[in-house]
Amino acid sequence: MTQAANQAANEAANQERSTFRACFAVAEFRVLFGSQLLLVLGDTVKMLAFSVLVYARTGSPGLAALAYMIGFLPQVAGGMLLLSLADRWRPRALMVAGDLLRVGTCLVLGIGGLGIGDLPIGVMLALVFAAGVPAPLFSAARAAVLPDVLAGDAYVLGRAVFTTTSAGAQVTGLAVGGALLAVTGPHGALLITAALSLGSAALTRRGLRDRPARSPRPTRSPRPTRSTRQARSTRHTRSTRDTGAVRTTLRVNRALLADRAVRGLLLAGWLPPMLSVGAEAVYVPYLTGEGSAWGAGVVLAAAAAGMGVGEFAVGRFAAPATRERLTLPLALLLGAPLLGFAARPGVAGAAALAALAAAGLAYNLGLQRRFLDTVPEAARGQAFGLQTSGLMTAQALGAAAVGAVAELVPAHLAIALSGCGVIAVVLALRGDLRGDLRGDLRGDPRGGRSGRVSPPYGLGGGGEDARPSPAEPAA
Repeated sequence: MTQAANQAANEAANQERSTFRACFAVAEFRVLFGSQLLLVLGDTVKMLAFSVLVYARTGSPGLAALAYMIGFLPQVAGGMLLLSLADRWRPRALMVAGDLLRVGTCLVLGIGGLGIGDLPIGVMLALVFAAGVPAPLFSAARAAVLPDVLAGDAYVLGRAVFTTTSAGAQVTGLAVGGALLAVTGPHGALLITAALSLGSAALTRRGLRDRPARSPRPTRSPRPTRSTRQARSTRHTRSTRDTGAVRTTLRVNRALLADRAVRGLLLAGWLPPMLSVGAEAVYVPYLTGEGSAWGAGVVLAAAAAGMGVGEFAVGRFAAPATRERLTLPLALLLGAPLLGFAARPGVAGAAALAALAAAGLAYNLGLQRRFLDTVPEAARGQAFGLQTSGLMTAQALGAAAVGAVAELVPAHLAIALSGCGVIAVVLALRGDLRGDLRGDLRGDPRGGRSGRVSPPYGLGGGGEDARPSPAEPAA
């Protein structure tokens, strides 16, 4: 009876409606918001300035495009191999370390403008590539702290604020970056980006509480005595080896993906935007081919605005239960407007369709609380990191896929076909989007169903140093 009462109380707390004002009333959320704003602005300016710098040095459009995207490419490796560290290390320390790494990278890239000498292009590209490998750790730590700061429905609204702010900051960052490039040149813009990252580090260090790691770092057993070394050597070696960061990351990723409820929520968050965002990659060639190259920026800006309006409207005016009921129709909205591109609309029509489709991204708000409740506390950071890195990978694959289709058929038909693909994927995932699998991890107070063995989310692999960590509600 006590467990049933606790579960009912948790459900009631999750369904209690919050407001954006309540989110900003929390001091630590304001700190996270401010540091996130500085982070997105700085990264956007850095990508633009670095691309311009490479183009100015080489005159190569290909290398300039590579410079713009190279920081994202290694994040897949970081997400697959290092994410367990997001739960082993203190989140504030990880967030500050990420900001300081960006400071160092931008200083090295921009310092050539001070007369010390320019680095070779290959070295600069390698530096940005290497700095991108641990980036998923830093974003995972930030995402995993948010449920500690905001509880219940306020957490979902906080995620909406972050999404909307990121979209707006990217647009602002491009505009500010262009102005900085005109005034200071790429070297000066990179140094200003370093200052923004330093400001984010200082804000996080001073305003965010120093929380402990969710999952303790593995420690080696004391060195065995000579009389017991031979008997324990095999077991000791297996135990210490299995607790390495890469092995733990791979094991926990496998456990998360093997869990039916977690896997369904991950796929529901990855696959619909995969083709929807992929269609955006074809807006430029479509409008250029129609003789309206200037309209590509208008359509992309309309898509960003549609996403922001959708997130705000659903977060502000829909109750928590209503958001979850809207998940399926909003996901369908991601694809349905894209079918209108089959009629070859002009700039105004394309902008309206793109904005309406992007508004459907608000479907994710209905998944956030379910995902938070489903993943185990000890692996929350890694779960959020896997969610983010998987989404980035899916969007890149979607852009490549829709672009490949556009090589075979006219661009407007490729966009319409991507809409068909979104609708097909959403219908295939309708059970996960509606929450039909919510009971898989929540029927048991520890997060598992009765009679089900919890996946090995903890650090250990069954050796003497292993510490099992059963799945339990994250909030």
